[in-house]
Amino acid sequence: MTEDMIPLGEKLSRRALATPDAPAVSCGEITLTYAQLEIKTNRIARALEALGVKLGDLVTIGLPNGVDFIEACWGIWKLGATPQPVSFRLPKAELQAIVELSDPKVVIGLPSLETDRRHVTVDDLLLLFDDDRPVEPRIAPICCALTSGGSTGRPKLILAGSRGVTSHQPDRSSVWRLGPGDTALIPGPLYHSGPFWFALEAMVKDAHLVLLPRFDAEVVLSEIERHRATWLYMVPTMMGRIWRLPENVRLRYNVSSLKALWHMAAPCPPWLKEAFIRWLGPEVIMEIYGGTENIANTMITGSEWLDRRGSVGRVAMGDMKTFDSEGNMLPPGEVGEIYMRRPEGATASYRYVGADPRTLPGGWESLGDIGHFDADGYLYIGDRRTDMILVGGSNVYPKEVEAAIDEHPLVLSSAVVGLPHEDMGSSLHAIVHARPGLSEEALLSHLAERLVSYKRPRTIEFINEPVRNEAGKVRRTQLRDERISRMKTAARQT
Repeated sequence: MTEDMIPLGEKLSRRALATPDAPAVSCGEITLTYAQLEIKTNRIARALEALGVKLGDLVTIGLPNGVDFIEACWGIWKLGATPQPVSFRLPKAELQAIVELSDPKVVIGLPSLETDRRHVTVDDLLLLFDDDRPVEPRIAPICCALTSGGSTGRPKLILAGSRGVTSHQPDRSSVWRLGPGDTALIPGPLYHSGPFWFALEAMVKDAHLVLLPRFDAEVVLSEIERHRATWLYMVPTMMGRIWRLPENVRLRYNVSSLKALWHMAAPCPPWLKEAFIRWLGPEVIMEIYGGTENIANTMITGSEWLDRRGSVGRVAMGDMKTFDSEGNMLPPGEVGEIYMRRPEGATASYRYVGADPRTLPGGWESLGDIGHFDADGYLYIGDRRTDMILVGGSNVYPKEVEAAIDEHPLVLSSAVVGLPHEDMGSSLHAIVHARPGLSEEALLSHLAERLVSYKRPRTIEFINEPVRNEAGKVRRTQLRDERISRMKTAARQT
């Protein structure tokens, strides 16, 4: 550890001593100052230690967004242990599969969370100890452990390659445009990597972290105005729902305090990105492409994007190249699988538990995405390798079709999957969550103006719930398997 790096727990203690009354984290009507957060996390750390949690242990957190989620994380870090967040909505079977991988000493969650491990709430931990003196600083060997792979039904843990340390002095020149005096609003669920990492980044940069209990398009705007938020994390699904608010509602709130809106986690339809750039200004809209594994990433500003419509930017950290199916590196303009590798001399940024990485010789690793680089090094994302659909010998990427569907003003979200077809191999099936009044005929007419015939869905299914989760993710494999099962059941009954 270099001289300017300190344990995360010590960082919180120093901040509480220097600015005890400064707001640390807010959610709804609850705000904790740094002094209050320090006191509660010291008690939580002592309680966890009494329950057997030691340096380097994983502790599973199954909580919704709220100040208690933040309290739990910092209490864990003070012990030198590792937070391992999961969705608080997980059914018992899914949660059990994850805890068998992580083997946590304790699960911190809602009372309703079902697990065979020792299970406590944050209130339970606070009742165990009232000793709020500072805890001896310890460094977690693994900063956090996040969960992925749910779309395949086989979860995996992604153990961060970084330790539980941070700079003792926040640097406002950070690429994230986040520093002391800022207010960072995060409406996404903290059990996903983007919201989790940026919540941590906000606090180690001495900013005020504002959380939403759950995403609500109008509430996001009202919280920006209420807290004079300067920094915002989004995914395209959230952006789409905000944009589809009635214009008089969207323009009712003063959002002029925003200096940076970062979006990531899923491809953003070009029409939607352009709408946000025109609304908030190109200097505000920022995008990053990478992954929880943090092997490499690209970045692009709104101004760059207007000149490179559809790009996710140039490589900002590490290396990225596209390769064909034989493992040959491709030249600019040719579409292939995107492989990444760490900067020369850098240590590993992650380790999987429950899966093996997809690799090529030379240190290259793939997250499964397809894309191409232009001659100036700007990357354009296609779709995931495993999501591509073969229709009559032609490759169709669901993302392109979904972007066209989502452009309809009555559509809230969509997913496109390939169903078995005797003649064409696969038939495109669209699952659409829309406002009342949208007919199949109207949607197909809309798509006829945007897509060649073989890319248009042959069947459309309207549903009454969001297709994508709060983090903007869609489980296409699960959606496809459910519909194929229904087809087989119907066939047996005829």
